[in-house]
Amino acid sequence: MTINASSIFKDVEKIRKTAPLVHNITNYVVMNTTANALLAIGASPVMAHALPEVEEMTGIAGALVINIGTLSDAWIEAMFKAAKKAAQRKIPIIIDPVGVGATQYRTRTARQLIQATPPSIIRGNGSEIMALCQQDQKTKGVDSTSASDQAVDAAKALAREYGCVVCITGKIDYIVSQETLLQVKNGHAMMPYVTGLGCTATALCGAFAAVNPEVDKAAAHAMAVMGIAGEMAARTAQGPGSLQVNFIDSLYQLSQTHIKEFFKA
Repeated sequence: MTINASSIFKDVEKIRKTAPLVHNITNYVVMNTTANALLAIGASPVMAHALPEVEEMTGIAGALVINIGTLSDAWIEAMFKAAKKAAQRKIPIIIDPVGVGATQYRTRTARQLIQATPPSIIRGNGSEIMALCQQDQKTKGVDSTSASDQAVDAAKALAREYGCVVCITGKIDYIVSQETLLQVKNGHAMMPYVTGLGCTATALCGAFAAVNPEVDKAAAHAMAVMGIAGEMAARTAQGPGSLQVNFIDSLYQLSQTHIKEFFKA
C-alpha cells in the first residue's frame, strides 16, 4: 500500500467538508495548540474530561483522542469510560502514551488503557512505543531516548497483540499495522522545540481517522500533513515561537499544490 499527494489531500477535503467532532481527553500543556490545529485543518475539537459528561460527549464524536500527558486519578477514570463508549459506538480511538517509561504510574495506566479497550491507533515517540512492550525501557521525561526506527519491532508486536495501527514519530515516521509498514519523511528539525507538536500529531490522527476507515492510511496522511505544515512553517520562522504560529497558519492554508511540493515518502 502506498500513499500519495492525491490521497492525502482527499482526506483533507473530507475533513474540511464534514468538520468531524474530535473529542480530546488531553493534557493541560497542549489543549490550546491541539484545538487550534484541529480547527485549522477543518475539524471540530472539544476538550472534555469531566466524569459526568465524557460518555455523552463521546456519544456524539467522530473520534476519541486520549493523551496521558498530565494524569490524575479522575482523568484516568474518565479515559476508561470514554474509551468504553467509543468502542461501543465503533468510532476510532487514538491513544498517546506520553512519557510512558518515565514513571510506573503512567506506564501502568497506558498499558491498562490499551488492554481494556484496544485502540485504533497508538501514536508515540520511539521510547514510548518501546516502553509499552519492554518493562525496562526508560524515557527522559516526555522526550524520546530512542530513534523511531529502533521502535519498529516493538510497534509490530503491539500491532499484532491489539490489532491496531502504531504510529512512531521521529526523524522518519513509521506507521505499522499487522499488514503494512509505511514511512513518512516530512518534518523539520525545529519542530521538537515546540511543546505539544507530538500531541498535535495524535490529535490530527483523530481527525483523519474520523473520515478514513483505513486507519493505517489515515495515520500516514496525518503524519504527512503534520510534517508538511512544519516544513512550510519553517520557511519564514525566526525560531520555535514563530514556527508554532506559522504551523497553525500552514495547516489552514494547506493545498494540494503544497502537498505535491513537499511530500516525501
